[in-house]
Amino acid sequence: MSEKFDRVVVSDLTVKAVIGVWDWEREIEQMLLIDLTMETDIRAAAKSDALADALNYQAVSESITEYVQNAKPKLIEVLAEGIADLVLALPAVTAVDVTVKKPGALPAAGYVAVSIRRQSKA
Repeated sequence: MSEKFDRVVVSDLTVKAVIGVWDWEREIEQMLLIDLTMETDIRAAAKSDALADALNYQAVSESITEYVQNAKPKLIEVLAEGIADLVLALPAVTAVDVTVKKPGALPAAGYVAVSIRRQSKA
């Protein structure tokens, strides 16, 4: 029987980055919104009340922001996979759901998004 894990959620992490397939998009920064749901076991942190025992969501968010700002891909699919890889490199995370939203991608829509779920291979 597999053990169920807890989740740490970051919602609407806002990052300005170069993203897009059109020439004009390669010359500007656009707003992206990133949602993460990271499966982890929070029991040690809940017991100790110590950051050292917790999944440091601030550090995770900073790493993702740096990655997204430097990647400059054409597709949000690339960012979703890269973010999942970054998060799953953390030993405490067993699975992650990543959604990358691109507001304004379609004039008649609030945003376009790609959502993926990836699990640790371990």
